[in-house]
Amino acid sequence: MATSVLACHPATPTRVVRTLSVDVVRPSPAELRLAYVLAGDVARLRVPAPAAPRRGTDLWRHTCFEAFVRAEDAVAYHELNLAPSGEWAVLAFRDYRVPDDTPRLGDDGLPPAIALPPRVAVRVGPDRIELDATVALDALAPEYTATALSIALATVVEETSGTRSYWALRHPAGAPDFHHRDAFGLRVEPPGAAC
Repeated sequence: MATSVLACHPATPTRVVRTLSVDVVRPSPAELRLAYVLAGDVARLRVPAPAAPRRGTDLWRHTCFEAFVRAEDAVAYHELNLAPSGEWAVLAFRDYRVPDDTPRLGDDGLPPAIALPPRVAVRVGPDRIELDATVALDALAPEYTATALSIALATVVEETSGTRSYWALRHPAGAPDFHHRDAFGLRVEPPGAAC
């Protein structure tokens, strides 16, 4: 297990969040578990109300936990948005911010849902939000199961005032940019891989 502490982007300071961390576990080649813990004054945060687990859109516009996953040294990647409401979104990119529009759109105008959506569990208390997600890597891309992964971890935190802070394991220079190649700061091997 690797515990990663996220840092607030210097251009978006906040006093509402004390710490934000993520435990990343890869219990099998085809599974990735992410456990986010946000500690702070939750009453001062805009936290989406609980909803039925389902695919959502524009989740990153509000408080949202995120992970960006790619095969090591690959250009293509997936973005996972995991909302405290229980909603989720998975977006595919074939290059930096270039959507992979290969899949045909469904009746709702969105790409078809992945074969196995992430399982999300959320606990909200007065001083913390915990979000646990389990992702089937082979549902994202079969090649993910046979290789080391590069992962960017991030969170958007929205306060009741509407102010947002942007948290990441690594912040590239300039404005917050979770998609940037330099943001992929965590390497996760398949279980049993030789170091």
